[in-house]
Formats: sequence, C-alpha cells, structure tokens
Amino acid sequence: MNFEKSLDYQLVGKVSEEKVMTKFDNVFNMEIGYFSEKAVFTQKIKTSQPIKNIKGTVEFMVCDDSTCLPPDTIDLVFAFDEFFAGSQNAQNDLAQITGDTSQNTSSEAHKETDKKTIETPSVSESNSDLAKKGLWAIFFISFLSGFAALLTPCVFPMIPMTVSYFTKQSKSKAQGIKNAVFYGVSIIVIYVLLGTGVTAIFGADALNALASNVWFNLIFFILLVFFAASFLGAFELTLPSSWSTKVDAQANRSGLVGIFFMALALAIVSFSCTGPIVGTLLVEAASRGGIAPIIGMFGFSLAIALPFALFAAFPGWLNSLPKSGGWLNTVKVVLGFLELALAFKFLSQADLVLQLHFLEREVFIAIWIAVFGTLALYLFGKIRLPHDSPIQHISVGRLSLGLLSLTFTIYMIPGLWGAPLNLISAFPPPQHYSESPYGVGYTKMGGGVSAIDEANLPEGASLLEPNNILHFVDYQQGLDYAKKVNKPVLIDFTGWACVNCRKMEQNVWPKPQILEILKNEVVFISLYVDDKRPLPADQVTESKVRPGRKIKYIGQKWSEFQTLRYKANSQPFYVLMNHDESNLITPIGYTPDADEFLQWLKAGVGNFNKK
Repeated sequence: MNFEKSLDYQLVGKVSEEKVMTKFDNVFNMEIGYFSEKAVFTQKIKTSQPIKNIKGTVEFMVCDDSTCLPPDTIDLVFAFDEFFAGSQNAQNDLAQITGDTSQNTSSEAHKETDKKTIETPSVSESNSDLAKKGLWAIFFISFLSGFAALLTPCVFPMIPMTVSYFTKQSKSKAQGIKNAVFYGVSIIVIYVLLGTGVTAIFGADALNALASNVWFNLIFFILLVFFAASFLGAFELTLPSSWSTKVDAQANRSGLVGIFFMALALAIVSFSCTGPIVGTLLVEAASRGGIAPIIGMFGFSLAIALPFALFAAFPGWLNSLPKSGGWLNTVKVVLGFLELALAFKFLSQADLVLQLHFLEREVFIAIWIAVFGTLALYLFGKIRLPHDSPIQHISVGRLSLGLLSLTFTIYMIPGLWGAPLNLISAFPPPQHYSESPYGVGYTKMGGGVSAIDEANLPEGASLLEPNNILHFVDYQQGLDYAKKVNKPVLIDFTGWACVNCRKMEQNVWPKPQILEILKNEVVFISLYVDDKRPLPADQVTESKVRPGRKIKYIGQKWSEFQTLRYKANSQPFYVLMNHDESNLITPIGYTPDADEFLQWLKAGVGNFNKK
C-alpha cells in the first residue's frame, strides 16, 4: 500500500495489518501470511491542517486452493468530508471509491458507531442468521427426500439383502453392526462428495447469482421435466453398465475398501430412481449458493444410510418391513408428478424476470390443478402408466394419498378467482402478476388509496397490488416523497424470482396491523435486484464490487447498491431508515413470523417518531 506525498500530512509509522493468518507452505518452504475473506490495513497520519482526502494505491493478489489471479493495483481515496465523517448518504456509496470507511471517520462518528454496535447486532450477523435458517430448510427437505428415495424400487429391496449380507458374513454381531455403520457412512461420503463437487465447480456463490438468470431457469425447467418423464415411465435413466460392473468387481474385495465400493455400487445401480431426486435437490440447493449443495447431499444421504445401520443393529426389525411390490412403482410415479409441478416454478421465474406475462398466476395455478388432479385420478386407479401392474382394488394408504391430492386440487381452485393460496405462496407468481390482480370481477380492494386518488399519485409512485400499497421503484423518488410527507422510508430489496419474497407478500404483509403500517405510516420503496430492463445510457457505470464490469441493468444497480451500502446480497431484505439515510433499526431479512415482523416495524417507526 502506497500513499501520495503531500505537505498537508505526514505518515506516522508503517501500515499495520489485522488478523493475519500464517501457515507453513511446502512450495516456498517457509511460513507465509495470508488473509481470508477480509483484510484490514491501518496507517496513522499526522495533519498540519484540515484535509479533504488522501489518495493512494494498493497492490494485491487473490488466490484460491488451485489458482491465483495476476497481481492487480487499484486507486484508493480516503475521504474526510461530512459524508465520510459519519453521514450515511447512500447515493455516495455507489459514486465513491473508498477504503474501509470504518477506518476513516472522525472520533465523534466512531463514538456514535460504537454505541449503535452495542445496542443492535450488525447486518452481517443478521445475514448469517438468515443463511443458517436457509441451510436448515435445505437439510430437512433433503432429509425427507432421502426417505422418499428409500421407498423406490431401486433402493427399498436392497435394505434386507444388504443387512442380511453383513449379519451373515460377519464373525460377530458387533462386527456386523460395525460394517453396516461403515457402509452407511460410505453412502454419506459419496453423496457429500457429489455436493462438494457441484460447489467446487460452480463456486460457492456463482449459482446463487444465476438464480434469476433466464437461461438458468429454462434449463432447469427442461431438466426437471426430463426427470419427471423418467419417473412416470417414459424411459429409464441409467448410468453406463460398465461403471456398475467395475464397481461390483471392487466390492468383492474384503475389508472396509470392499464395503465402500458396495456403497458406491448402490449409488450407481439405484441411479434410475435416485438420480432425478438428487438432480432436483442439487438444482434447488445450488440456486441458493454457498454450501447448500453439500448440506443438501448430507441430509439426503443420511436418510438413506440410517436404515442400513439401524436394521443391522436390530435385525428383528426387518420382519416389520412391507414386502416389495407394485406400491414401489407408485412411489416413483408420485415423485414424477411432484417433479413436474416443481418444474413450472423455474419456468415461472424466467417469465417473471423477463416480464413476458406468458405464465401469469392463473395459468400457473391451472397447470398445478391439472397435475395434482391427474395425480389423484392415478392414485384412485383410474389411470395406469407403463410400469404399473394390474390392480383389482386400491389399498387404504393409496386411497388416503388420493384423497389428499384431491383435497389439495380443490384447495387451489379458488386461486383462479384471486384467493391468496397461502399454503403454496412461494411457488406461483405474485398476486399482482395476473390477469385479474384484485380477483375476478373486482378492480380494487377496500382501504388504502382510492380509485379517485390514483389519478393523483406522486411522481414515480404506483399501487402495489392486490393490497393497494403506495410504493416507489426508484430510490431517490421515494426518499424525496418521504421527506415531503414526513414519514420514514421502508426499503424492500426484492426480486421477481425470489421465493421468500413471495411468501412475505402473501403471508405476512396482508396481516391487518402490518398492512396498516405499510399503507399509512411509511413510504415504501421496492428495489428489484433482478430487473433486466436496461439503464439509461447516462446511468451506466462501472461496478465497484466487480471492477471491469458495467452496471447496465436496473437490477444490477440495486443489487450493487445493497451490497455496498448494507454489506448484504440476499432477498428479501428490509431497511427502515430516516431522511438522512441512517438506519432506524437493524435491517432484517426473511421473517415468516408476522408478529416478529410487526414488532420490527413498530420499533423502527417508533424511533422515527421520537426524533
């Protein structure tokens, strides 16, 4: 790091580093220092008079476990005007190139910042909590999917055969349990390695960034339809037979190595059943980014591995297992229908991002009604598919599943006329993305801005349907209006392809007390981070997050704004702020608990009213 020479100040000492980690490098045969995720450098200065800024350069190189990028040098400007002394003017976050501003504020600003830090958790801590919640959801969904995979014709019959092998071939019961447990652990390792491979190939955050990409969603739509067709019996999805032959040969070896290859053989042989499930899980987990694919594969494989270990420990339990039969193919078909329904979620996201209105809410719901209605007919025995055996009567379990599917189908029908359908709010397009945003036969919902007032809406404002929330989609226009009417600003960082955003809009916002605040006590600004509309030519700038890349779309502008200003990149993300753009309360993300979200709103608005 180098600083420009100036008569206005002098450097005191050398640049100091914080949180330097060291390790022994076998290539250089020496201890080397490095930083992970964040690097902080501090340089003390002595000034002879007030200064506005200090200019300098920093040279750095970034490496991962396999490669290093060439060294790069960038210019830095450490500013000391009013903004950098403590004001949180968000517009400058996109216009200035700065270092770590926390190192460049006045002592008064440091005191204020320290005070806030003690009273409220940081945004990064809040984001960490959200990430943990998301990973737990991925784990449990994957765990349940693993149990579903157990009930397929490729896996279920293997349980008694494999457990019997371990109990008969082992010299003692303890050894049999040990071998079966190692077999289960091997299954987990194999699938976790698959999830790790997906993360390593695409990067921890690369697929997260692609979640709103049109081609990404279209490819996943085609992929899931392909998987669904396989489950429904159109064709068998298998790996090359040479793979299983070679692995089976290794499985005949004695010891733990042979057991590991037995687990690998199971993964390969059962691919026609587990492949579509694994593919769907990886698609969903990878779209969330981070280590979600690893967590997903761990949950999936844990569910598959547990029965082998438990039945080896308690062989008597095998007698309680139902016999293999046609019901296993029924499980496959049910999974096929579920995958077909899920596929349209990705097609819908592509349509939302492009704003084509091809797959509006009513069309999406109609497709789901058709899918689950057909599933009900199948479970009632009215429809037969290629691999089904003739049946003279249906079991009680199949009848129960059929009734459940029929009930769900009937539940969705009112959605064609505008019902909210809270149970599936994360899947269909939002209420306002439909042919009849207020429901068939209605043009307005009660309360809020009236039809007479709509003609006199503020510049840049519109009504967010179906709840008639007055909102802006431009930051500056919303802020100017908030100052005019003397109300706090509520920023909603959202996305057309954001599932949790739809959940909040459908399940949380309509609560009477929350809706009252959103309509009358705040100025609501919606910033869509995946808006693909191009920016005006005079607003196209270079990215500060990714130097060398241009900010060409509206969504990119708001995404970069969120990252620079709030050090966050997940949606939904809510910020309650004052007219000077300082936070009234710590921002929060996805909050499905309506009471918790209400208390957050009340606290922020209360802080505004205290001033």
